[in-house]
Amino acid sequence: MQQGAAEGAWVPSPSGRGLGYHDGMAESRNVGDVRMRGFRRRSTVVEALGWLDEQLDRQPSRPRETVPLLEAAGRVLAGHVDSPRDIPHFDRAMMDGYAVRAADTQGAAAYNPLPLGVIGGSLPGQPFSGRVGPGQTVRIMTGAPMPDGADAVLPAEQVEQEDAGSPDTIHAIAAVGPGKHVGGRGEDVARGGRVLEAGRVLRPQDVGVLASIGLDRVEVLRRPQVRIVITGNELLPVGSELQPHHIIDSNGPMLDALVRRDGGVPVRAGITPDDLQAILEAMVGPTTADAAMAPPCEMVIISGGSSVGQEDHAPRLLDEHGVLAIHGIAMRPSSPTGLGTLPGDDRARLVFLLPGNPVSCLCAYDFFAGRAVRRLGGRTAQWPYHRSRVPLVRKVVSAVGRLDYLRVRRSGAGIEPVAIGGASVLSSTVHADGFVLIPPDSEGHAPGTEVDVFWYDAPS
Repeated sequence: MQQGAAEGAWVPSPSGRGLGYHDGMAESRNVGDVRMRGFRRRSTVVEALGWLDEQLDRQPSRPRETVPLLEAAGRVLAGHVDSPRDIPHFDRAMMDGYAVRAADTQGAAAYNPLPLGVIGGSLPGQPFSGRVGPGQTVRIMTGAPMPDGADAVLPAEQVEQEDAGSPDTIHAIAAVGPGKHVGGRGEDVARGGRVLEAGRVLRPQDVGVLASIGLDRVEVLRRPQVRIVITGNELLPVGSELQPHHIIDSNGPMLDALVRRDGGVPVRAGITPDDLQAILEAMVGPTTADAAMAPPCEMVIISGGSSVGQEDHAPRLLDEHGVLAIHGIAMRPSSPTGLGTLPGDDRARLVFLLPGNPVSCLCAYDFFAGRAVRRLGGRTAQWPYHRSRVPLVRKVVSAVGRLDYLRVRRSGAGIEPVAIGGASVLSSTVHADGFVLIPPDSEGHAPGTEVDVFWYDAPS
């Protein structure tokens, strides 16, 4: 169905648990052909999330795979990592200066310079091979190994050279204690110490630490494969020339990017016409003959054809070939959303019927499909959005009984609704800085009310 069809819950805690919900499956199963008949029942957002979390709880342990360390950033660590070695594995200088015996500097001051004989130098990767004895010192650079016998570094600015220009003698004009300006063995990471916990989404600095302990590969959780089905006779592929009465597909690229953001691997099925058999084949996936050529998909996202219009085939097909557990949700936008399952080889595959209207598609993905992608991939269920409390500069109005997803933008020290409305206006999300949720028990908020804003971009 077109990316612009008819539209129309307080969101639960980040874990989605502890609120209680009514299982809508009994009323939603075997609904038959709902086209042009309207929704039999609209589930609440809490009910839909409760059903979804039950399905996710039943999923088996995530498969693992080993990847090169240079490809590990953004992946979820499969197991704990303990260091096989001390990092650093030698004592090193933390300042440019002179490696000394701390005892030889005691009493040194500008009015009482103490002479030290220079017997060599230590550079990073080029240690001094001898030993520092009483009254002796070694020139040393930051990161260079400490020579035997020395237990401190006297910074270069705390040293005076001989007036006569003798390179073999310096004068300490300050005292240092044992261990001063020295990085000790194992100071960064101790051998056998826990470096990273399982379940961590690896950041660039994590990759650096793993490299420092000698790893060149790391075991991570396999990313969920997500089949994306875009339906609509009026849709054209990205890059097409515009044609009369047609529009270019925007939901496909958007969903592809969202799935990648949440740690999944999008598998695009292309644009599928509003045809019963074509949608069924796209929903079920490749035939047995083609299966070896295509990656196994654990989730299916269908954009368009999710409502009750004449060309909305997806709910009927899911009901006939799997389970249509939820169809119709008390929220705006995204009310035509559906959730269910299809039989899989070793587990049921989750199926998400998302509205074709772009804003509705984005909203439904964030609430439901994105949650599943993140959890299937071993990530937290929480939204990847920064949240803060900000006052409204204008009132907002809502209807009791539904959750409203309200796009907002900054206005001075507060926020205001984005003037461009409509679930088919995707550009409204570009003009918006974030969104606010209006709970189903509220008729809106007065100016000055502080509300939770979920920001699309990280704070600058």
